Amino acid sequence: MDSYNDEPLTNFLDALPNPTTRDHYQRFLRYFFEFIKLNGGSLEKDSKIFVKQSRKNPSFTSSSIMSFIRFQKERIEKGEISSASMSNYYKPIKLFCDMNDISLNWKKITRTIPKIKKRSTDRIPTLDEIKKLLNYPDRRLKAAVLVMISSGIRVGAWDYLRWKNITPIRKDDKVIAAKMIVYSGEPEEYTTFITPEAYEALEGYIDFRIEHGERVSDSSWVLRNDFDVSTRGWANISKQLKSTGLKRLIERALWGEGIRKKLENGEKRHEFKADHGFRKYFKTMAEQHMKSLNVEILMGHSTGLADNYYRIPENDMVTEYLKAVPSLSVYQSPIAVSNETITNLQDDMFKFKIEVLGMIKDLQKNGNVSTDELKKSISKVDDHYRLVKNGIIVKDNDGSEILF
Repeated sequence: MDSYNDEPLTNFLDALPNPTTRDHYQRFLRYFFEFIKLNGGSLEKDSKIFVKQSRKNPSFTSSSIMSFIRFQKERIEKGEISSASMSNYYKPIKLFCDMNDISLNWKKITRTIPKIKKRSTDRIPTLDEIKKLLNYPDRRLKAAVLVMISSGIRVGAWDYLRWKNITPIRKDDKVIAAKMIVYSGEPEEYTTFITPEAYEALEGYIDFRIEHGERVSDSSWVLRNDFDVSTRGWANISKQLKSTGLKRLIERALWGEGIRKKLENGEKRHEFKADHGFRKYFKTMAEQHMKSLNVEILMGHSTGLADNYYRIPENDMVTEYLKAVPSLSVYQSPIAVSNETITNLQDDMFKFKIEVLGMIKDLQKNGNVSTDELKKSISKVDDHYRLVKNGIIVKDNDGSEILF
């Protein structure tokens, strides 16, 4: 037998370049081998036993898989797992069989799999929950969460993210967004953006590392292991914080800040998913201001025929993204007010404008202001606020705009 057939687990892993996906698929393949009791003692040995028995007795393979799927269906009926999670159980098995030339009637097998619910029942985190989460005393969390909610990246994307992959976009010497290359150098590579506050949090985190002795370069990982600031030299011993470590950090923060609580009344799931909830938050908030197709592109999703025919220039995509920046920001987000408050503000602004114009007119009548100065003053008053679809934009003293 040649080396290709001698190493079935290697054949399987060769088809999984993404480390996170590889770990995920290995874990569920191990569940399957344990269920059918191969008892090889290791995943590698179980893989060889399964391939050997499948070649000797094809019916063994199909019956084993059908029994495994039937068991998972019973768990769905009991409410132990959701129908949406079924793919986690059979896809690794199918890939393993395909990569080791084990032919099966997958059309017949997949017909027994329950249909997935059209819509998930989990929600996105609220703005107040996100703000509370950012109070957790680990400076890495703030940067990570602000990046995820403003870009929609998967948690696994952090395994590839280096400092050189993030570039600020400036206008009039002010950062208005930052460009981010996701999965750089991989077939799945794509471009997305993050908000100014997310970039500021990242830059602050990088500066903190530099101040404590780390030699940060373009190739440095964006997130790294924690270190003791009181110990000289430790900051320069840098190790990447991988996605698995970030997931644990997010979970600790959710529980530590009281956002995650013990489930009651037989509930199986929390109201929103930990890391994936941030991705859904981005999609929900961005689609209120951007074309859905552009949001899908920024999330790295395939858009079907649009992949070949839809090409939006990067500058246009930045302009589109900027529309959503206020809603994707935590500390610079629009202030929610009622329609009644907006109406009152409009009335007050109108009264304010009339009163100011009246004072300017009196000054002109008394010869204290020229016609040109009057026009200039009127334009200033008119520029003080602007009515928009969602409320009123008021210009602050520093030139910044606040949406009411």
